[in-house]
Amino acid sequence: MANYTLAEKDSFTVLGIGIELKSDYTDYAGINKEKADFWTTIQQDGTLDTLKKIAANEYIFAVNEAVNNKMMYYAGVLTEDTLPEATRMIQFPKGEYLVVQGEAETAEQLGNMLTGIAFGQVLPEAKDFAYVGGPNTTVEMGQRNGLVFGEVWIPVIRK
Repeated sequence: MANYTLAEKDSFTVLGIGIELKSDYTDYAGINKEKADFWTTIQQDGTLDTLKKIAANEYIFAVNEAVNNKMMYYAGVLTEDTLPEATRMIQFPKGEYLVVQGEAETAEQLGNMLTGIAFGQVLPEAKDFAYVGGPNTTVEMGQRNGLVFGEVWIPVIRK
């Protein structure tokens, strides 16, 4: 099984700007293309820079959340501020989180890798805990040695 930790986290809120993902939830190639196109758009139109200006720290969140039976995907930051163009204040509950760390050449590669490890390896093999829904996020934490590093945070409960 992949290296992971379980960490207790206080509740936190991410201000997100997002889109509804239209691909079927089993169409990983389609979902990944929609996510990549979204990031390209918000980097080019200045939306990501606007978010970064009001952020409480350097972290950039890529959040997956089911809302009203829709797959939503957000770029977000930790902040006390709001923006008119913000789509949602995403509430993450206090509790235990599955945390997988990693690094990759790009933020997109990092997110895909960490999500794949968490949902493809760790959670299917976990015997003591389970993901029961709620928002989950990959967190781009910075760069070192030419690579992007970060974590995936998935709320879990003990079985």
